Amino acid sequence: MRKLDEKKTARTAGMSGSDERMAAGAAGVRSDESLEQDLREHGAVLEVSHSRISDSAGNVLVHDFSLAVHAGETVGLVGESGSGKTLTLRNLIGLLPEGLTETHEVLRRNADTAMIFQDPVRALDPLCPVVRQICEVIRVRQKKDRAEARKLAAVMLRRLDLPAEWLRRDPLPGEISGGQCQRVDIAIALACRPRVLLCDEPTTALDVTVQKQTLALIRDLQQSLSFAMVFVTHNLAVAAQVCEKLVVLREGRIVEQGTAAEIFSAPKEDYTRQLIAAILPVPEREKDGQHSPL
Repeated sequence: MRKLDEKKTARTAGMSGSDERMAAGAAGVRSDESLEQDLREHGAVLEVSHSRISDSAGNVLVHDFSLAVHAGETVGLVGESGSGKTLTLRNLIGLLPEGLTETHEVLRRNADTAMIFQDPVRALDPLCPVVRQICEVIRVRQKKDRAEARKLAAVMLRRLDLPAEWLRRDPLPGEISGGQCQRVDIAIALACRPRVLLCDEPTTALDVTVQKQTLALIRDLQQSLSFAMVFVTHNLAVAAQVCEKLVVLREGRIVEQGTAAEIFSAPKEDYTRQLIAAILPVPEREKDGQHSPL
C-alpha cells in the first residue's frame, strides 16, 4: 500500500453516497509500521502540515492548513458555513469530494480513524437493518465471526442506550428516530476501535435535548476509551462543551488557534470575537416588572 507520509504530493479522492455510509464505520486509512512509528516519535496520533485544497478550476478552498492532534485530546474546527471545516476534516481521513485536489508537506494519518458524519440518516444504508450494519463493521474491523460480532453489538446497544429488542427485530434506519440514527452512527464508528474520531457537526440535525445527550455521550465515551477527537462545529457554545483546543477558520484560512480557555477569555481576532458574540444568551422574560431568566 502506498506510503501516506509523502512530501508535496497531490492527490484526488471521491466517494459516492454508499462509500460514505461504509466510511462511517470502516473509513480508517491503514498505514504501515514506519508511519505508526513516525507518529509516535512526533507525539501525535494525527498530523498535517501546509495542506492546500483546490477545485478543478484552480480555486483554493483551504489555504496552508496545519494541525497536530495528540492522544486523548479534542481539537475543535470552528467557523461559519463555507469556512472549510468539513473539507479539512474529510481530507484527514482521505475522503475529499470528487474533483478536489490536495497538496501538503506532511500528512500523517492514523491507521485507526473513524468518522461520524453530519447527516445521521444519510450515513446509514437505508436498505440494511441497523444492527446488521454495526455487526458488519465489527466483523471487518475487529476480525470477529458472526456470533462474536452480534455479542459485541449487543454490548454497544446497551452502552449507547439503544433498545435491546433490536436484536430480535432489527429495524431499518427509516424506522427509528434521528437521535437513534445518530447513536447508531456513533456505534459504527466506535466499532472500529478508533484512536482518532472525526466528528462533522454530529449534533446539527438534532433537537436541543437530544443534542445535549449526544454531546454528553461522546464526552463520556472519549474519557472511557481514550481516543483523540477532531470536532467540527459552527457553534462555539458546542465547542466550549467538548473541545480543549480550537482552530478558528474563515474562508479556508486559519484565523486563530489556541486552547479553548485562551480563545474564549481573550480572543485576538475580530472574527473570533464576532463568533463568540453570536452565541445566543439565555432569554429573559418580565415577571412582576422585573426581568428573570426563563
